[in-house]
Amino acid sequence: MQLHELYPFAEERKSRKRVGRGSGSGMGKTACKGHKGQNARAGGGVRPGFEGGQMPLQRRLPKRGFSNYLFRNDYDVVNLDRLVEVFAGKAEVSLEDIYASGLATNGAAVKVLGRGDISVALKVEAHKFSASAIEKIQNAGGEAKALEG
Repeated sequence: MQLHELYPFAEERKSRKRVGRGSGSGMGKTACKGHKGQNARAGGGVRPGFEGGQMPLQRRLPKRGFSNYLFRNDYDVVNLDRLVEVFAGKAEVSLEDIYASGLATNGAAVKVLGRGDISVALKVEAHKFSASAIEKIQNAGGEAKALEG
């Protein structure tokens, strides 16, 4: 199979509009831009949302809601099953270990979630823990140490 044999076939594809190629084409002279005016000029036209000086719609409508974008706390999430898988045979998992293993971006705040089961006693260090993660770690005889920041 060659590129030219792929569907849709050449005869089924719509050819592009070739404007400004003589009066016989039906799209010559003004090249479908009409006579004079802003949109007939090179680089003419108005930006999206411009309504000819009338107050644009995005400014006529009231502002609604609340955004906490600047002050939100982003966490890299790590699940218990991944911790058990990556740190098999270790008794303590520090924040540096999590960064070094690539489970979280270096320097990012880490939150441990409770997906999966844990059977070994692990002492885990992270910025935050979900309630189910704390419960599973403590039931296995481990310790969940939440850090400041």
